[in-house]
Amino acid sequence: MGMKIVGRERRKLRIRKKVEGTPERPRLSVFRSSKHIYAQVIDDVSGKTLAHASTLSKDLKGSLDEDNKVEAAKKVGALIARICKERQIDKVVFDRNGYLYHGRVSALAQAAREAGLDF
Repeated sequence: MGMKIVGRERRKLRIRKKVEGTPERPRLSVFRSSKHIYAQVIDDVSGKTLAHASTLSKDLKGSLDEDNKVEAAKKVGALIARICKERQIDKVVFDRNGYLYHGRVSALAQAAREAGLDF
């Protein structure tokens, strides 16, 4: 008997069928926990992570407000965009990873766009 896939996992699989990262346009994947938010840029062809940032990153650790997770997501979005720019990655494909494009996920995406990432 197979396990029933529900909720976010089902949405995640449906999105991943359509979204694939290439060396020219890697995938910006977002993971959200109750306390933190993580972003990574992945080349799915080679299976390698090209860049990553999170609220636990050394660059952001001391400058975050514990209460405002949306502001923290904006800072992570700006950080991942800066890291990508340093590594000559200008265009990405956004993978919301089954989360609704709202709140922290939306804030991260908007901040990454404003910092110069194209998607």
